[in-house]
Parts: sequence; C-alpha cells; structure tokens
Amino acid sequence: MNNITSNNLAQETEAVESANEQKDSEAISSIIQLYAEGGRKGDAAVMKPAFRDNATIHGYIGGGLLAGPIELLFGWVADNPPAPDLQTNIVNIDIAETVATARLETTDWLGFRFTDQFTLLKEDGAWIIVSKVFHTH
Repeated sequence: MNNITSNNLAQETEAVESANEQKDSEAISSIIQLYAEGGRKGDAAVMKPAFRDNATIHGYIGGGLLAGPIELLFGWVADNPPAPDLQTNIVNIDIAETVATARLETTDWLGFRFTDQFTLLKEDGAWIIVSKVFHTH
C-alpha cells in the first residue's frame, strides 16, 4: 500500500510540476511577444515592459558591436521605422525554477534576420528579460 501511495504522490507531483512549467513557458512566450510587437509597431514603449530596467544587450549589427544597457535597443527601435512584416519563431524555452533562456528566430525586421538569446528571471512571480544576446544573419 505504501508503494502505491508513493507512486501516486510521485505522479501527482510530476503533474503539478509539468503544469507549472507549462504556465511558465506560456508566460515567457508572452514576454517575448511583447518584444516582437514593439518591433512590429516600431515602438520601444511596447517592448520596454518585457525588460528589467538594468537589462543588457550584446550583438553585432551593421558590422559593429552593439553592447551595453537595453536602452540601446530602445533607441535603435525609435530611430527606425516599424517592421509590420516581422516574423518570429520561439525555437526553445529552457526553464530551471526561477531562471530561463529563450531562443527566438526573427525574420523580416527591416531586412534583417536575427537569432536572439534571452535570459529571463522570475521575479516576484513574474518573468522578465535580464539580457538579450543576438546574432545578425
């Protein structure tokens, strides 16, 4: 009887963990979509809530390194037109309790194709991007 109870408890625990991971994955996807929507609209204010105030960005664009505070991304978005044809695909989300990574493939962002790697932190129960590292194809 103890073996059956132990197995049931393990199955229930696994089901709860799976449900929690699914909720986290959906929340992370929503955060990533805020970023993408800001690009589509050409409006940094739309994407800003997805990022922690002290988030960072690193990557190469136009042959030069873009590295520093996330405000560099917001400035780039503000200086460029909207990208209404921007297409995104979240390739992977990897969650470990309160930290996660997400890989996003982006095409048609003003003629650019990007691979973005986001690092996220679960802070006070909500996911937020703390860093964006990207490659321009």
